[in-house]
Amino acid sequence: MGYRAVRALAGGAVLLGASGLLGGCGLLGGNTDEVCASAKAAFQQYMTQVRTVSANDPAQWKKSTEQLAARVEGLSRTAEDEDLKKALESEADHLRTAANAVGTGDAAQLSSVIAATPDRIGGACD
Repeated sequence: MGYRAVRALAGGAVLLGASGLLGGCGLLGGNTDEVCASAKAAFQQYMTQVRTVSANDPAQWKKSTEQLAARVEGLSRTAEDEDLKKALESEADHLRTAANAVGTGDAAQLSSVIAATPDRIGGACD
């Protein structure tokens, strides 16, 4: 995985920070506030974790991304709001697909997934 791919993922972190995913939490009732806050924390922890992974270690990128997918899927099972549940399930699927690609050294799909996360999950958290 090249330096540009790692830079693109770092850019994805900036997008997450400026997005509805990180900013929309706390606006809805039920357990949506809690689930959205947990999703925010999961993505923040993931971005912190992958910043320490070498760009030349696709196996570790895959492992970290698979762990994030599992965490997001777990959050989907706890979500009471159907839109949020579906958004999280979909995101987990996107992350798993991206994990397979990044495991071979191709970060393009992961970069796309991270860039689209704010719209997919953030919309359900607003």
